[in-house]
Amino acid sequence: MKLISPAEVDGLLNWPDMINAIEQAFRQGVVQPVRHHHTIERPDGAASTLLLMPAWSDFDTLGDSSKGYMGVKIVTVSPDNGAVSKPAVMGVYLLLDGKTGEPKALIDGQRLTLWRTAGASALAARYLAREDASKLVVLGAGALSGFLARAHSAVRPITEISIWNRNLAGAEKIAAELVADGFNAKAVNDKDAAIANADIITAGTLSTEPLILGKHLKPGAHVDLIGAFTPTMRESDDECVKRARVFVDTKDGALKEGGDIVQPIKAGVVTESHVIGDLFGLARATTEGRRSADEITLFKSVGAALEDLAAGILIYEKAIAASL
Repeated sequence: MKLISPAEVDGLLNWPDMINAIEQAFRQGVVQPVRHHHTIERPDGAASTLLLMPAWSDFDTLGDSSKGYMGVKIVTVSPDNGAVSKPAVMGVYLLLDGKTGEPKALIDGQRLTLWRTAGASALAARYLAREDASKLVVLGAGALSGFLARAHSAVRPITEISIWNRNLAGAEKIAAELVADGFNAKAVNDKDAAIANADIITAGTLSTEPLILGKHLKPGAHVDLIGAFTPTMRESDDECVKRARVFVDTKDGALKEGGDIVQPIKAGVVTESHVIGDLFGLARATTEGRRSADEITLFKSVGAALEDLAAGILIYEKAIAASL
């Protein structure tokens, strides 16, 4: 069994391959049971959460049906970890042979999640963002923000990247990292002005209050929402959702967990039918993506075990090829 570190994940992957692998998985389909969610009570501090996200398929990243894999992402959320200088969220991905159950790889779960999450957003943008989209705004300066900037730049001709964060120093750090990699990036203070000028707005925050207001979106804008992963969180307001043609990664997940979708539906602002389609329909060409240059599109992602499996298979197969 291979042990694959964060640095090795970065060295093995590139954005075109990651995006194509996720697209292939949505096109082919995999089995992904409802994730397991367990609360671990602790007498000496806040409760921890254990998440288990299994999936399996009868094909590899190229659609070869002679190969198959099983996988499970194991994630823990321990709110008190900051006191001991450790991340609150940790995880690993276990990949197994689909026929024998033999363990094939144990992959750093945090790095895999960053790549697959940004890859899914870029896949959606491939169908939903204008082909000439060149101005990108990234809201948030967490670990995912740089990945989102790079992934979107892989599918659209991005020439200008603006980073906004509640703490400007965080935005400046991400911008500097992107500049060092050759991107034209800058930190900005005026979030609303940056959004009004943007072709793509991507948000990966922990916000519970709307950051993206519909009144600021210009015709043709594409909104990419990743951060609000519970029904009580949101990154967009009702007007943003109302103005847009709305798509999600998976309907079951987004209609249950995505606050940006759940809240306006619950308030009667829109109905479930306002969600036009998901990545299954877009990848299979059964759902129409962007229809005109002026329409506003919105993609809401909550994550799926299918994406983890696609990323895990890709990482493992690249690691095997690199060792030959």
